[in-house]
Amino acid sequence: MQLVNLPLFLGLFLLVLFITAYFGNKALRIPDIVIYILLGAGISLAGLLEDVKTIEVAGEIGLILLFFLLGMKYPLKEIAEKGKKVWKPGLLDLVLGVGVTAGISALFGQGLFNSLLIGGLVYATSSSITLKLLEHNKKLDRKESGYVLTLLIFEDMVAPVLITILIGLSGGEGLSILDFLLIFLKVALLVGLAVAISRFIQKKAYTLIEKFLHEDYLLVYILGIALAYGGFALLLDLSEVIGAFLAGLMFAGTNFKDKIQEAALPVRNLFLPFFFLNFGISLEFTSDIPAFGLLSAILVWSILNKLIVGYIGGQWYGLNKQESLETGLTLAPRGEFSVIIAGLASGTLQIFAGVYILAAALIGMLLCQLSSKIGNRVYRKGNS
Repeated sequence: MQLVNLPLFLGLFLLVLFITAYFGNKALRIPDIVIYILLGAGISLAGLLEDVKTIEVAGEIGLILLFFLLGMKYPLKEIAEKGKKVWKPGLLDLVLGVGVTAGISALFGQGLFNSLLIGGLVYATSSSITLKLLEHNKKLDRKESGYVLTLLIFEDMVAPVLITILIGLSGGEGLSILDFLLIFLKVALLVGLAVAISRFIQKKAYTLIEKFLHEDYLLVYILGIALAYGGFALLLDLSEVIGAFLAGLMFAGTNFKDKIQEAALPVRNLFLPFFFLNFGISLEFTSDIPAFGLLSAILVWSILNKLIVGYIGGQWYGLNKQESLETGLTLAPRGEFSVIIAGLASGTLQIFAGVYILAAALIGMLLCQLSSKIGNRVYRKGNS
C-alpha cells in the first residue's frame, strides 16, 4: 500500500515509540532501550514494515552522535593514561571472549569458521547499550565507568579486526600478515589524523569556530564533523563508532565543548531510539531454536566471561572488589558488533545468532541495571 500521508505516519510512529517507552519505564520500570528492542522484534515478527532503511539511517545518526558526545567527555591525555592500565584486562577479555568461546563451540561440533563467529558474537560488549544505561542510572562519572569506557574502546579497536578476519574466512581465503598490518595502519591513520585536527582546532581554528557558536547552523557543523569522520572510518573498513568517538575527542580539550554538547544532545535523543528499534527489527526468528544446548552454554559463559573480566581485570585497573564485581555485571549486554558479525552467518547459524543476541542483550541489560544492588548485597553480607 502506498503511503499518502507521510506526516501522519511519522507522527503516529513517534507517538507509539513515546507511549511504549513511557509505559515500560514508568509502569514496568524497564529501560526504554529494552522497550525499543522488543518493539523492533515485534515489528519484525509481525512483518509490519517492508522497508526499514529510513529507521536504519536514523539509528546510525543517533549511534554516531552518542559516541561523538562521549568522546567529548574525555580528553586525549586522559584516554592515553587509562589505556596503559587497560591492556592486560583487554587481552584477558579477548582470550576469554573469542578463544574460550570458540573452544566451547568446537566441543559442540562446530567448525573453525562457525566457532570463531560465535566467539565474535560473545566478545564485544554493546557500547551503545552499556553507555546509555550508565547514563540513565547516572553512573558515567563514577570511577568504574572509566574502566568500562577504556575497555569498550579496546574492544571497539579489536572488533573491526575480528570482523575483517571473519570476512576473509567466510570467503574461503586466508589473511596474510600484510592484511593484518594494513588494518593496524588504518587505525593509526584514523587516530593520528584526529590528534592533528584536535591540535589545529585548539591552536588555529578556535577563533573561527567561536564566531558561529551561537548561530543556528552550529548544529549543521557538528553533524557534518561527526558523520564525516564516522564515514571516513567506514571508508577505511573500520567501525563508524571509532570515527565518531575520535571526532568528539577533537573538541574534548576546548572551552566551548559545553556549547557543542548543548546543541547536539537533543538530536542524539531524537535519533538514538531508532538504533535500538532497528536492532530489534534486524533479528530473525523461527519456531525452532537451533543448537539449544550450545546456545544455553554460550549464554551462561558469556555472563561468566564478563564477570571474570570485570572482577579480575577491574582489580588490575585499580578498582576495589565491589567496584570490580559491579563492572563485570555492567559489561554483560551484547549488541551492535554482535549484529554486524551475525550478518556474516547464514542458515541455522544466523537464527542461532539472532536468538543469542536478543537473549544476551536483555539478560545483560537486567544485570547492568541490578549491578549496584547485587554489589551492595554481596559485600554488605561479606562485611557483616
